[in-house]
Amino acid sequence: MTEFEDKVLELLGTINEKLDKVLESKSSGGSVISRAGSSGSSVKPSAVVDKQEEEEKVKEAPPIEGRRVCPKCSGKDFNEQEDKTKKPLHQMGGIKIYPKKVTCKSCGYVFPN
Repeated sequence: MTEFEDKVLELLGTINEKLDKVLESKSSGGSVISRAGSSGSSVKPSAVVDKQEEEEKVKEAPPIEGRRVCPKCSGKDFNEQEDKTKKPLHQMGGIKIYPKKVTCKSCGYVFPN
């Protein structure tokens, strides 16, 4: 590790030690610091911050808009086959790429292209 990383880890260690001391004094009743959680157990503030960051990441995740759902049965399993009744979309090196024909496995609904 670099010298900077060592110093950062050392500072984090001292911060955790001080947090432990504050939590111990709070549990003994010597301090009037409000708790992060309403439960009786002591939770480190760093753990609360980590949990909040994870919740924010989940909220920031983009919604799944590109997923297909069958309009008839709301199914999510589909068969994709090359539709050779139509002309190829692309041809490279003798291999033809045809448009896909998508059908629902449960009800047989054929998606329009």
